[in-house]
Amino acid sequence: MEVYFITGGAGFIGSNLTERLLNEGKKVVVLDNFCDFYDPLIKENNIKKYIENENYKLYHSDIRNTQEIMKIFNENKIDVVIHLAAMAGVRPSIENPVLYQEVNGIGTQNILEAVKKYSVKNLIMASSSSVYGNCKEVPFREDMVVDFAISPYAATKKANEVMAHVYHNLNNINIIMLRFFTVYGPRQRPDLAINKFTRLMLNDEEIPMYGDGSTSRDYTYVDDIVDGICRSCDYVSSHQNVYEILNIGSNNPISLKEMITVIGKVLGKTPRIKEMPMQAGDVDKTFADITKAKKLLGYEPKVSFEEGIKRFISWYLENYKN
Repeated sequence: MEVYFITGGAGFIGSNLTERLLNEGKKVVVLDNFCDFYDPLIKENNIKKYIENENYKLYHSDIRNTQEIMKIFNENKIDVVIHLAAMAGVRPSIENPVLYQEVNGIGTQNILEAVKKYSVKNLIMASSSSVYGNCKEVPFREDMVVDFAISPYAATKKANEVMAHVYHNLNNINIIMLRFFTVYGPRQRPDLAINKFTRLMLNDEEIPMYGDGSTSRDYTYVDDIVDGICRSCDYVSSHQNVYEILNIGSNNPISLKEMITVIGKVLGKTPRIKEMPMQAGDVDKTFADITKAKKLLGYEPKVSFEEGIKRFISWYLENYKN
């Protein structure tokens, strides 16, 4: 039975991925540091139903802890590493850039070193649509120049892509870097807009709208993201000498104003909008060209934005009684 090691495995994407892999009968080893970037209890709830599963193992640790990382690789015969752990968020990275460099830079280097030392051949790593910055040409293609990051978070993700290529080239590791585009759905972090706006609307509070509402994001439902990860795992396991960067998005940008409208429609609420100035580090739009992922992986997003919002709100109402 293949063993999958997921860093950041108690988080939003990681816990959804864990569920799918366990349902497929895979062994899953998870590392998470349960940091207080948001309430750690949320992460504990994300994984509580897996704790008793004989195919699940949890390590409460940090990717900056080199000894602990090596211990995990030594104790488990890992076949595929899925590296999701990171300090996330554009705006917080502007406030604390050194922390983002430590976690996303040194932490990722520790994972790459462990993969090299223990001869793990297959690695999937989370990158981000943030690397595209304010590219004028849309949709965003993987072969575009992405040397003009506008936040420390984006810079760390671009650096991870470059460092991963070094390890691929020197150590013959199969690596796919996945540039995720604005993920949403059940278990979404509470600081992210869809979760936050749902909470505010339910409480009849004002919605802060930064800019005129015309900025747009390529919102991608978490099940489609997880499918892209699983297809990437299958790809690296069946091919040699792989280093690829792939967009995993929906190819369907939604404006901020439309996003607020759809949430209000599903909730049966009229949003009370408070217009705010644009924030530093925010990009104008994201728009994924997913041609390459379709060709290599057979990736095809299936969940429309409104359907995804309905599923998210159903989960939210079930888990957070207002």
